[in-house]
Amino acid sequence: MEITRTFFLIVILVLLMHGTKTLGDDGVLLLDYYKETCPLAEEIVRRNVENAVLKDPLVAASLLRLHFHDCFVTGCDGSVLLDSSEGMVSEKHAGPNINSLRGFERGGPNWRVFLGRRDSLKASLDDANQYLPSPNSSLETLITKFKLQGLDSGDLVTLSGSHTMGRARCVSFRKRIYDISMEERYDKYKRYTTFRKILQSICPKSGRDNQFTPLDHTTPARFDNHYYVNLLEGRGLLFSDNSLVAQDHEGEIIKQVWAFAADQDLFFASFVNSIIKMGNINVLTGQEGEIRKNCRFINT
Repeated sequence: MEITRTFFLIVILVLLMHGTKTLGDDGVLLLDYYKETCPLAEEIVRRNVENAVLKDPLVAASLLRLHFHDCFVTGCDGSVLLDSSEGMVSEKHAGPNINSLRGFERGGPNWRVFLGRRDSLKASLDDANQYLPSPNSSLETLITKFKLQGLDSGDLVTLSGSHTMGRARCVSFRKRIYDISMEERYDKYKRYTTFRKILQSICPKSGRDNQFTPLDHTTPARFDNHYYVNLLEGRGLLFSDNSLVAQDHEGEIIKQVWAFAADQDLFFASFVNSIIKMGNINVLTGQEGEIRKNCRFINT
């Protein structure tokens, strides 16, 4: 349980400590960025987020998703936190975000975070719709969108493992249920039939768009490697999840899925490397951007 808390506190530290006032803004991210000017900053954030997760464990997965959706649009700059204002439409209204992001206000790895990011002066609804992968993305599309952010197919497979926690709405996984692949249609051993019937009972062909179900039906509240076991068993919830295996014609991604399914420690180590890499996409430092007084609005 403690490891889980540490993991998600790290994520929220990256999100909430954008641009906190410090001395010596030299354009460099540092592990001890607030040591002299606000030595208790990380502890204060840690305590408050820990309390929030204890009250609602779903906050943990929401914060991780929020971090991902911020970094893929103009970089890790807190732009996703901005509300709409005159001349600017919030990224919260983008297709992949609307009614699915929360956290504006568990097992798993931990790592130290480089701090000192500053806040964006703008949000981009167009970029959010263009660069964020949808739950119905093909493998080719996923690889392309990750590559645009400087992330490779290995990072794609690794970061997709965050779907070991959290929930998805019916509208996000309906295609996965009713757009049946040839492999599933002629599945001699009925590997997929039972799970699909369960999902169909939750999500009909029309209606109940906002009905939720766990991304991982086996260990929905635990950060572990069971996401990859699900993929190999044909039990990935989203079309994009299953595409990692179903559309990997070269076999390299499947090898990585097998490796993570067999070795949780290997997955955790890879996850740390990939999320640190993602957390450094186009960060604002030094005199770039600003230090927002209110996370939802640029300073006036």
